[in-house]
Amino acid sequence: QLQLVESGGGLVQSGGSLRLSCRASGFYLDSYTIGWFREVPGKDREGVALINRSSRITTVADSVKGRFTISRDNGANTVYLQMTDLQPDDTAVYYCARFRYSEWHRPIPLDTQYYDYWGRGTQVTVSS
Repeated sequence: QLQLVESGGGLVQSGGSLRLSCRASGFYLDSYTIGWFREVPGKDREGVALINRSSRITTVADSVKGRFTISRDNGANTVYLQMTDLQPDDTAVYYCARFRYSEWHRPIPLDTQYYDYWGRGTQVTVSS
């Protein structure tokens, strides 16, 4: 059964760090781009970062640039999101998702409509 499972969320003070993990099962992670998204109640799900299957291409949203880093360990079937200098505005449920196309020859979009399988999310709360 194809699954993505996020972990690593929690409560942290402003300025703190967390590392989220996204572990895949039921498919080979190294065949797909993986994205991280976040959502707060009342707002659209926002793209945070993506990494292509070879790790040669990464994209990070302007809102987190310089603070968040995405990486992957294909041998462990896991993608990571290292978050530093966390701020209260980073409070959200964080989701990882699989880009629906294994082949794509244009800039990879960080847009929810292009992602087919999603994890259930992990809560990140940053206190001021």
